Amino acid sequence: MIDLLLERLVRRAFTPLVRRGQLEVVLPAGRVLRFGDDGEPQARIRLADRRALLALLRDPDLNFGEMFMQERLIVELGTVYDVLELVLRDARDAPVPASVRLLDAWRMRLRGLLQNNLPVKSRANVAHHYDLDDRLYQLFLDAERQYSCAYFERGNETLEQAQAAKMRHIAAKLLVEPGQRVLDIGCGWGGLSRYLVEVAGAGQVTGITLSPEQLGVARERAALSPRGERLEYRLEDYRDTRGPFDRIVSVGMFEHVGTRFHDVFFRQCRQLLAEDGVMLLHFIGNSDVPDFNNPWIERYIFPGGHIPSMSEFTPAIERAGLVICDIEVLRLHYAQTLRIWRERFLLQRAKAAALYDERFCRMWEFYLSMSETAFRYQDIAIFQVQLARRQEAVPLTRDYITERRAALRKRELLRS
Repeated sequence: MIDLLLERLVRRAFTPLVRRGQLEVVLPAGRVLRFGDDGEPQARIRLADRRALLALLRDPDLNFGEMFMQERLIVELGTVYDVLELVLRDARDAPVPASVRLLDAWRMRLRGLLQNNLPVKSRANVAHHYDLDDRLYQLFLDAERQYSCAYFERGNETLEQAQAAKMRHIAAKLLVEPGQRVLDIGCGWGGLSRYLVEVAGAGQVTGITLSPEQLGVARERAALSPRGERLEYRLEDYRDTRGPFDRIVSVGMFEHVGTRFHDVFFRQCRQLLAEDGVMLLHFIGNSDVPDFNNPWIERYIFPGGHIPSMSEFTPAIERAGLVICDIEVLRLHYAQTLRIWRERFLLQRAKAAALYDERFCRMWEFYLSMSETAFRYQDIAIFQVQLARRQEAVPLTRDYITERRAALRKRELLRS
C-alpha cells in the first residue's frame, strides 16, 4: 500500500516536468517509472530508500542535491546534469505543488535573516567557498583564475579566449585612462586588476577581498607583473574602503551583498567614486520577480548569497544618487562558461578527490551542473550595469565600446 502511494506521488511530481527526453526513476522497491517522450537526453536515477524518496518529494530544492551527495539518489544512466536538464527545461510551465508553494513562501520570509551580511558574517561566508585549497580552482579555471562568467563573442571560443574577451569588454566600458585610480571590489585572484594595469593602462589599481587565500595569490602574481608597483591588494570589506577613485569595478561580488545591504553598497560606491567617475558592476541577476536563494546553494556553496532582480537593486541605485548609464544582459554566456568548467572538473575529478573526498566531488559536480542548467533553462543571467555620478561621464552612444575593445586587443598582443 505504501509503495503504491509513493508511486502515485512520484508520477504526480515528474509527469508535468519531464516532457522531452526520457527519465527513468527506480523506486526503492524496484519498480521502474518512465517519463518523457523517449527522446534525448536519457537518464535513470535510483532512490536507495524510502526516506530518500520522501525527502526528494518533500523538498526537492534542498534534498535533490543532498540525496545525490549522500549516494541515496544514484544516477545509473547519463549524468546528474542530464537529470537536471530533463526536470528543469520544461519546468517553467509545470504546476507547482501546494506544499512546495508553502515552503517557498516560508523561505521568502527568511531571506532577511539568511542575508544579514554584516562584516563578520561576510568574512565567514567568503571563507566557506573562496578559501578552499587553491589547487582545486587550478583544476578547471583559466590561467588568470577568472571565477566569473566569460564573454563569448562568437560562441566557439576557448575558455581562455572568452575570459580575455570578458576583461576586454569590462575595461572598454570602464573607459580607463592612463594615470587613473581604479578600485576592484572583490578582486579574486587579481586577474582583472592586472589586466587594467598591464593592458588598459590604469595608473593604480587597488583590489580588495575578504579571502586570505585569494589575497596571497593576487600579491604573488602582482610581484611578477611588469607593472607590479601599480597594484595594491588589501584584505578589506568594501564598507571600510576610502577613496576617491576614478573608476570602480566589481565582478561576481554583488551577489554576496544581500538585499538588506544594497543601499549601503551603492551609497558607499557613490562616496568612493570621483565626481566624473565611472563604475561597472558585473553580477548574476534574476530576470524574473524577486526570489530566495536556492536552499542547497545556501547551505553548501554560497551562504548568505542572493541573486537580485532588477526591481531589487535599481531602487537602491536611485536612492544612492547614482545614474544608470547602461545595462547589458549577457544571456547564456555563463551557461557556456559553466559547461567548460564542469567538463574540466570532471576530467580532473581524481585530483579533486585526492584534495578532499568523493562526497566533495559529488557536491561540486552537482553545483556546476545545477548552475549550468539554471543559466540555460531558468531566469538567471549576468547583468552588467554601468554607473556614474554624472550622466556626462559616459559618451553619448555605445560606439566607444567597440572602438576601445579593438584598441585593447592590439595592446594585448604587446602584453604577450
